[in-house]
Amino acid sequence: MTQSFDSPAAPGPAVRADRPRRILRAVAVVSCGPYLTLKAAWIAGSRLGIPGGSSLLDDRLTMAVVNGLTMLLDSAVIVLALVLTRPWGLRVPAWLLAFPVWVATGLLAPVMAGFPAQLAVRAFGGGGASSAGREAFLDEWVFAVVYTGFIVQGLALGGLFVLYARDRWGHLWRGRVGDLPVGAVGPAHRVLAVAAAVLALPPLTLHALWAGGVFAGLGEGRAAERGGEFSVLQALFAVFLLAAVTGAVLLSFRRGRALPVAVPLALAWIGSGAVACWGGWLSLASVGGVADLADRPTPLMNLAYAGQMLVGLLVAAIGAYHFAERSAGAARRSA
Repeated sequence: MTQSFDSPAAPGPAVRADRPRRILRAVAVVSCGPYLTLKAAWIAGSRLGIPGGSSLLDDRLTMAVVNGLTMLLDSAVIVLALVLTRPWGLRVPAWLLAFPVWVATGLLAPVMAGFPAQLAVRAFGGGGASSAGREAFLDEWVFAVVYTGFIVQGLALGGLFVLYARDRWGHLWRGRVGDLPVGAVGPAHRVLAVAAAVLALPPLTLHALWAGGVFAGLGEGRAAERGGEFSVLQALFAVFLLAAVTGAVLLSFRRGRALPVAVPLALAWIGSGAVACWGGWLSLASVGGVADLADRPTPLMNLAYAGQMLVGLLVAAIGAYHFAERSAGAARRSA
């Protein structure tokens, strides 16, 4: 597990400063502007986009701390865009780059899929009570500006990472699942995959029930704001859980032997990042406490958050184990 993902058996990656990468880098950096500007304004005391009765105005210190943290997270997109396109970025240790990109993927993927789906639901009159609740939190235009920026960031950063990873680590996911070398998958993979599948059942069941309109186990505030947009988010969490477990099982048990190895790896990468990062974020928010009792997460909600976070971490471990084993195998063959 301590092996680098960079194998001496593979040719050294060349630095490419082609036009598509420069364009994607510029798009990623510029798309961070609106979000960072809004956050900086709120920290400075501005009420831009915040209606008078918003709960965001209840505790200015907490709001400033949270806004500062989210500013740092979004600023990381700019750093990653530079790492993925500059010559010195090739010298960054694999784990030091892979982890923040995995977190960025996990945080952005549900937004990229969920926001357009919510707009579609609302366009057909299915927004329900959740839309009204959200308008009291922030002005509607804020969500449009922020989420559009997130989608653009995700597309640009994703494109840059795919190009970078293809040049640096492409040899580690070539071939098909059935042709994986001995040692690339083993008992450890299978144990983790089974554990992830079992642990996924409770949160998967809860998200599926909530998506289908069964609101047992939800806090009063969540239940009151239920509607089509809320159901979309719950369905997406269920889909990402299924993607994570499917990728882990396909890879660990060599199912779908004709599939390119990149398919289960992509499912595991995106699915694990989405459920782990959002599960962790929601769990952290619940630990921090909510002033309104009606908005506090119930035990079942906390179970769903914690469960999906554990599933995501287990599936991510399978991916890391896979890359480490293939890298070690390539190193042994070149010795």
